[in-house]
Amino acid sequence: MPADRSLIRRILWSRGLRAFADGYVSLLLPIYLIALGFGALEVGIIATVTLLGSGVLTLVVGLQSHRFQYRTWLLMAAVLMSATGLSFAAVSDFWPLLAIAFLGTLNPSGGGVSIFLPLEHAVISHAVEDSERTATFARYSLVGSLVAALGALFAGFPDLLTAKFAIDMKSALQVMFVLYAVIGVAATVIYTTLPRDSVTAPAQASGTLRTSKKMVYKLAALFSLDAFAGGLILDSMLVLWLFDKFRLSTAAAGSIFFWAGVLSAFSYLVAVRIPRRIGLVNTMVYTHLPSSVFLILIPFMPTLGWAVALLLARSFLSQMDVPTRTSYVMAIVPPEERPAAASVTSVPRSFASAAGPVIAGSLLSASSFGWPLIAAGTLKITYDLMLLYTCRNVRPPEEVK
Repeated sequence: MPADRSLIRRILWSRGLRAFADGYVSLLLPIYLIALGFGALEVGIIATVTLLGSGVLTLVVGLQSHRFQYRTWLLMAAVLMSATGLSFAAVSDFWPLLAIAFLGTLNPSGGGVSIFLPLEHAVISHAVEDSERTATFARYSLVGSLVAALGALFAGFPDLLTAKFAIDMKSALQVMFVLYAVIGVAATVIYTTLPRDSVTAPAQASGTLRTSKKMVYKLAALFSLDAFAGGLILDSMLVLWLFDKFRLSTAAAGSIFFWAGVLSAFSYLVAVRIPRRIGLVNTMVYTHLPSSVFLILIPFMPTLGWAVALLLARSFLSQMDVPTRTSYVMAIVPPEERPAAASVTSVPRSFASAAGPVIAGSLLSASSFGWPLIAAGTLKITYDLMLLYTCRNVRPPEEVK
C-alpha cells in the first residue's frame, strides 16, 4: 500500500500547531501558577492531575476507537483543546483549575503525553508501508520537537507584552492561554479536511488486544517505568528547578528549551538511520543510556553553563527512542489491534508519569539540589536494561531476514 502523503501532511500540520502550543504552555504553566500565588507543591499537583486526565481520556479513546472514525475523535479532542485554553485563562482558583487540568488537554511535558498521539499514530500506521513506517514517525517526531522548540522560545512573549503594553504578568500569561485555544480551533479546521475513508478503524478492530496482548502489556509496564522517571523531570518541573536554583528569567528558560528542542528534533533524523544497522530496540537502548547518565550528573554541576551543557547533550540523545519506540509497537501488532496497542502503551505512561510531578514538587520544596533528576536518571537506566532483555527475541517485520 503506497503512503497517503496528503493525509500525512495534514497530520503533520496539526502536530506542528499543537507542538507549538505545548512548547510554550509547558514552560509557562508553572510560572502562571506561581503568578496566581501557588507554590511548588501546588504546581506539582496540577501537573500530576493533567497527566492523570490525559491518561483517562486516552484510555477511553483507545478502547472505544472502533465505535467512531479516528477523524471524529480527533475533532472532539481539538474542540476540547480550545475549551481548555479559554478555561485556564478565565479561572484563577486552585480547585477549578485542578478540575480543568484533569478534563482538559494541557500538557506539562511539552508534547510527550497527549490524547491526540495514539489516534494519530494509528492513522499514520494505516497510511504507510512497513518500510516507510520508522521514517514517517521520525518526521512526525521531528516536526513536533522542532516546532515545540519554537514554542519554547515564544515563552518569552509575555515579557514583551508586559514591556510594550504595560500590562501585568498575570494578564500577559492569560493571553497565552487564549492563544492556546485559538490554536485548538486551527487544529479543528485541519481535522475537518481529513478524508473520512482514510481514517476509519479496520473492520476487524474491536478496541481489544488478542494475539499481541502479552507483549503489549509487557511493553506497557516497561514504558510506565520510563514515564514515571520522566514525570520527575517534566519540562514544567525542570523550569521550576532552574528558576529556583539559578533564578532564570522566562525568556532565558525559553531559549534553553528552544535549543534543547532543536537538538531533539535533529536527533530524530539520526534515529532513522541507526535502526537500519542495529535494529529498533538497540537504537532505543544504546542512545537512551548515556542520556540518563548526563541527567544524573546535572545537579552536580557548579554553574548554570555546565548544567545547561549537559541538559543539551541529554536532549540530543534522549529522544531518539521516541520514533523507534512508536514504530516498534506499531510493527509487532496486527493492524486491527494498533489503536488499542497505542492506547494501552500510552495510558499507563500517562498514569505513571502523573505521580512524578507531585513527588518532584515535594522534593524541590525541601531542597534545590536536584534530587528528582538523579532519581529519574537511575530509573531510566533500569528501564533500558529491562527493555533490552524483554525485546531481545521479538523483531519487527523489516528486521526479519
